[in-house]
Amino acid sequence: MDTTGEQHRLTTDHEPRSRDKDGEHFVLTLLTESLAQEKLGRLSEVLAQHGFRVQRSRPLTQIDGACTCLEFVIEGDPEALSNLRAVLLELSNAAGMDLALRAERHDYRYFRLAVFDMDSTLIEAEVIDELAKEMGVGDEVASVTAAAMRGELDFQRSFRKRVALLKGLSETRLVAVAERILLTSGAERLFRVLKRLAIKTAVCSGGFTFMGERLRQRLGLDYIYANDLEIKDGVVTGDVPSDVVDGNRKAELVKDIAAREGIRLDQVIAVGDGANDLPMINLAGMGVAFRAKPVVRASAKYSISHGGLDTLLYLIGLHEDEIRAAESDSRGC
Repeated sequence: MDTTGEQHRLTTDHEPRSRDKDGEHFVLTLLTESLAQEKLGRLSEVLAQHGFRVQRSRPLTQIDGACTCLEFVIEGDPEALSNLRAVLLELSNAAGMDLALRAERHDYRYFRLAVFDMDSTLIEAEVIDELAKEMGVGDEVASVTAAAMRGELDFQRSFRKRVALLKGLSETRLVAVAERILLTSGAERLFRVLKRLAIKTAVCSGGFTFMGERLRQRLGLDYIYANDLEIKDGVVTGDVPSDVVDGNRKAELVKDIAAREGIRLDQVIAVGDGANDLPMINLAGMGVAFRAKPVVRASAKYSISHGGLDTLLYLIGLHEDEIRAAESDSRGC
């Protein structure tokens, strides 16, 4: 579909897009760093094999950009969606591209809340691993973190074990670590647009509140839930003074926030990378595995492995021109 000269206007009403007379369609989003014709050919074969037809398509990003994103509106039997999703996951892994399938009406005007994991999702590090390096126990803590993220260890127990190894870390060194940790690429752009769309934002993290509060100030988060790192006399005690925010707690927090805001769970986007994110990912209407561990990618209905965090905007149906218009509006507020 040629979009040259097309005007893309951002609307924030909550009504679904109009649907064709022959019934509800589905949207398939393709994201890749290298768009080869054989990828499109293989995708066409998979759709045909499962009885789906492409009704129309459009590029959501510039074809000569760092990443290419294409959107296809497809029609087929809703009962075949589950099998199609499974095959698309296999194709995504084999062909080096992200493929996301959603109902056509579930676009950016449908979702009202976006909830994010923090470490290795909103930021480019696991904070507890960085703190451990400061204490000289980096390898030991990193191995426990990796096992927990893969779902091989109970998160509550592993978290307390790792925090205990931080005993004696000075508050000064803790602040220094926080200042050198980078936001994930695309995070600031994503949050500017989400704010323009009046989508509430939250962090539900198994990390630490001191880092979450820094993100609240920088990104304008509406909610932040994480773990307190107890400090006495200017040093970390190694104790965890409250209940740990684990996977089950994350899901409960999502429910609480949604209820408080009067938002249905199918209007929630949840984004994370580790096994402890799966409860909230599976609870949300759009659960997204972002640069995630294999077990998370296999369980989530949506996955982003290419591009930055702002590629989430393409998954909810925004064109590049609409994103730029929203950014411009948000800066002018």
